[in-house]
Amino acid sequence: MPRAFLVVMDSVGCGGAPDADAFYNGETPDTGANTLAHIAQARPLAMPNLDRLGLGAAIRLASGEGAPGLGAEPQGLWGAATEVSRGKDTPSGHWELAGVPVPWEWHYFPDTVPSFPPDLVAEVCRLAGTDGILGDCHASGTTIVAELGAEHMRSGRPICYTSADSVFQIAAHEQSFGLDRLLDLCRGIAPMVHEMKVGRVIARPFIGSEAEGFTRTAHRRDFAIAPPEPTLCDLVQAAGGRVHAVGKIGDIFSMQGIDDVCKGTDAQLMDHLEGLMDTAEDGSLTFANFVEFDSLYGHRRNVEGYAGALEWFDAQLPRIFARARAGDLILFTADHGNDPTWVGTDHTRERVPVVGHGVGLRAVGLIGFTGVADIVARHLGVSPPEGKAL
Repeated sequence: MPRAFLVVMDSVGCGGAPDADAFYNGETPDTGANTLAHIAQARPLAMPNLDRLGLGAAIRLASGEGAPGLGAEPQGLWGAATEVSRGKDTPSGHWELAGVPVPWEWHYFPDTVPSFPPDLVAEVCRLAGTDGILGDCHASGTTIVAELGAEHMRSGRPICYTSADSVFQIAAHEQSFGLDRLLDLCRGIAPMVHEMKVGRVIARPFIGSEAEGFTRTAHRRDFAIAPPEPTLCDLVQAAGGRVHAVGKIGDIFSMQGIDDVCKGTDAQLMDHLEGLMDTAEDGSLTFANFVEFDSLYGHRRNVEGYAGALEWFDAQLPRIFARARAGDLILFTADHGNDPTWVGTDHTRERVPVVGHGVGLRAVGLIGFTGVADIVARHLGVSPPEGKAL
């Protein structure tokens, strides 16, 4: 039986979204944003493995732009995908890639001080057992922890902040506040936040001191709204296959349709993915997210760092491909853009590349995000419920 490996390169967009003018970074529309092309135009990219599959061709198809260093003739499955969900965020992108567009408008907190409604703040205080919160604004996570970490340790008040995404984030010190206490707080406030149609509550633990500085840890946890309908993951399970999550996939889908999860840095996740090439069962889906393109480089507008991460990722792929079995599909895509040459620090509305190893030359053209789910479902021989379509 075949196996499928769906690998999301978080934020690695390729421009060309037809509705980019409706999405903004501050007061600037995302029209013309192109993560891959603009990085390559700033510094030619050496990504021979993905380019051989069709990465450069996917960029040209999606946006008409050239990407220096990426110009090989495609030898794999290749195309580009367009999102219909009204968001440029993690849940919207992943759910739609798994066959379920978001049927509602996400709620976003206003860029004001305070940012959060009083009843939400009161409930956080009740659950945390504190007399107030810190932050209550839009902020960069690393910046607000640096600014308020010491006060948080003195007062015990959690640091609450948001961004241009539909998120409610709570940062707290792993020792002085307690990691389990932070996770319990985020878990407890999630139903109220989800009722507002805010996509995720994110626990942002950190360590350190005022004298030495503060560092966020790898114990981040996302508490996301569950998908409103069965996704590709549920369909694979219903057909008797197992679903292995790599990275934050389990959090994104609230463990709906997921059998097991492995987490870590992107380097550790690549090792996990390599291991699953040996151990994943026939008929299984391995669903992976590599987040550091987005979290470490896109939001921080670090072009050189993003370019280096892309080249590192591509250089790891021969060891993944070497462990593939006959009948395996390894499909690479993204969930949105995050052009590091753009204004602001928000995601950018873009099409995403779709390139695959294991099926030979196959041009799929311009498809919807749900077309990615359809490719995987057809490969595994699973079908959606009657009356539904991926």
